[in-house]
Order: sequence, then structure tokens, then C-alpha cells
Amino acid sequence: MRRSLVAVVFLSILFALAPGQDKGRLSGLAYFDYSYNVARDTAIGGFSNKALNGVKSFQTFQFRRFYFTYDYDIATDFTTRFRLEADESALASNGKTGVFVKDASLRWKNVFGQGDLILGVQPTPAYEISESVWGYRSLEKTIMDLRGIVSSRDLGVSLKGKLDGEGMFSYWVMVADGSANKPETDKYKRYFLHIRLQPVKSLDITLYGDLDARATISNPYTTKRVSNSTTTMAMFVGYVPMDGLKVGVEGVLTQTANGFNTGTALNTKSGLALSFFGSYGLGTDLTIVGRYDLYDPNTDGSAKTDSRDYFIAALDWKVNDRVSVIPNVQIEAYEKSPSRTFDASVNGRLTVMWIFQ
Repeated sequence: MRRSLVAVVFLSILFALAPGQDKGRLSGLAYFDYSYNVARDTAIGGFSNKALNGVKSFQTFQFRRFYFTYDYDIATDFTTRFRLEADESALASNGKTGVFVKDASLRWKNVFGQGDLILGVQPTPAYEISESVWGYRSLEKTIMDLRGIVSSRDLGVSLKGKLDGEGMFSYWVMVADGSANKPETDKYKRYFLHIRLQPVKSLDITLYGDLDARATISNPYTTKRVSNSTTTMAMFVGYVPMDGLKVGVEGVLTQTANGFNTGTALNTKSGLALSFFGSYGLGTDLTIVGRYDLYDPNTDGSAKTDSRDYFIAALDWKVNDRVSVIPNVQIEAYEKSPSRTFDASVNGRLTVMWIFQ
């Protein structure tokens, strides 16, 4: 598998560099870290939904992400994208860093008025806008991506376009397998809807919802088959009033039918996620960055130790417009159990981000 991917990359490079192939574009980006686990509570090893992993004093150099992208204009109304990603969280069978297909899509422009039809492995409509306002994927994913609420990619078909000539209102609808970058294993699909409002250039509002249809499950208390599908609703407000200042607020609600077993019944499992972030330019090449997330996958009062508070503080030094050196600190705090509290996890990290195109 790895040899075939390398071959694809090699052929793409040759194709892009061949005479007359000016419609093709190669690009990429990399996130390289040195990180040190300053603090860890030894009791959190079995916790789920951790943003910060590993034991105290562990330190490492890593490529947290590496993209290689090839875009090609087939014609004025058809474009295609192929992107590979190397990610140390996705290892090959021999334990080495894995490489997988991140994007493989065809876009048919203006197929319905101002709407583009997109087929293949592509971004989901969940957080493209919030991620662009956040602007620091090099530090961390936005909250829905970080907590696994919605995958950043899926295989399906989408329609994306404007609802008016000025672009104040736009939409994005998608039907996909619901299995992210993995092959489909059942007949059920995920249905996405995204509405974007831009009343003024500095203000961005998005309303998002999706239905993740799933197979029914057996209710052990009634022996009946019941729904187990999940709905997700989110709202994002981004404010960029001037060069150098960005502020964003994102709220997410999830509900999984019959997803919480109380011991006497199956109840709806409700989750809550909130994210507040901002960045401000201190000069032409320095930007201060901050973020706070609250995540509770089950808001029922009987569910303990599952909520998380997450903080990021960083200083972005832009060596030039394509290279950033970003010292940053991440902290994750844990909800206490009935019997004890847990020390927060603290990571110190130096991130270098670069792009090439």
C-alpha cells in the first residue's frame, strides 16, 4: 500500500512538472513539534476523550501532520483534488507513521445556479468556517474535530453555493457514508446541512446540523428494537473587525437516542461542547493566541469524570508568510469523581509550521 502511494506522489510530481501542465498545482504543509509533558495525574490513564495523552516527563519530536496536495483544473467548470496525509496518530501495521488519502474529489462548478457539486472524499460542512477564523490548526483542531463529534472528511456527495448574488447567504448540504476516510461497512448514511450568514464582512455566522443514522439497538429493559441515531446541532460566530484581531465562539449540542444506560432504562444521551478563542497581532510578525474549550459528552448528572476543560496559550512568530514558530502551552482539566479530584495535564510545546506551493 505504501509503495502505491509513493508511486502516486511521484507520478503526480512528474505530471505537474511536465511541459504544458500549467493547470496543475502542487502544495503542502507540515506541523513539526517538540513537546514535553510537564504534568500528568497517574489516575487518568483509562480516561476517554483526552486531548492530552502520555505520561509525565515524556518528551518527543514529531511530525504531527504532513500534507501533500495536487489540484488540477480539468476545464473551466471541473476541478479535482488529491491529497495525502501523514499523521503520527494513524500508524501503519509495522508501527511507522501511516500515509492515507485525505481528499480525492471532483468539483463541478455552477452546476445548479451558483452551486457547486462535489463528489468523493471531501471536507464535511461542520467546521470549515470556524477553523478558518480560528486559523491555528497548527496548534489544535477545532472542538468538534478534536472531540470526534464530526469527522473532518467523509465519502459522499455535496452541493455548496450561494443563496444570493452578494454571497451574504450561502449553503452546504451533503450526504455521506458517515465513516470518515474509512470504507463503508453498513447501509446507513450521515446527512449534513450548513447555512452561512455574512451580514457584514467582519461578521461570520454559521448554523449547522446533521443526522448520523445508525442501526437500531435492542432495549434490554423492554426487549424492543429502538433508535440509536445521533443528531448534532452547532452555531458559530466569528468576528474579525480589523487586521490582526480574530474572535470566535462555537457551541455544539449532540443527542443520541437511547444512548445512555442508567441501569434501569435507556435515555437520550445529550452532549455539550463550547469553544471560545481569539488572536491578536502584536506587530507585523507576532500574534498572541488563546483558547478555552468546555466539553461534556454526557450532561446527565449521574455521569461523572467525563467533562473536560481545555486551554491553549501561544505566541506565533511569523518568520515569513509561510513559516511560523509557535511556542505554546496546553492544559486539560478533568471533572472530579465522587471520591477524588484529578490534577490537570500540562503540555509545553514548540511548534514549527510551514507551507509550500
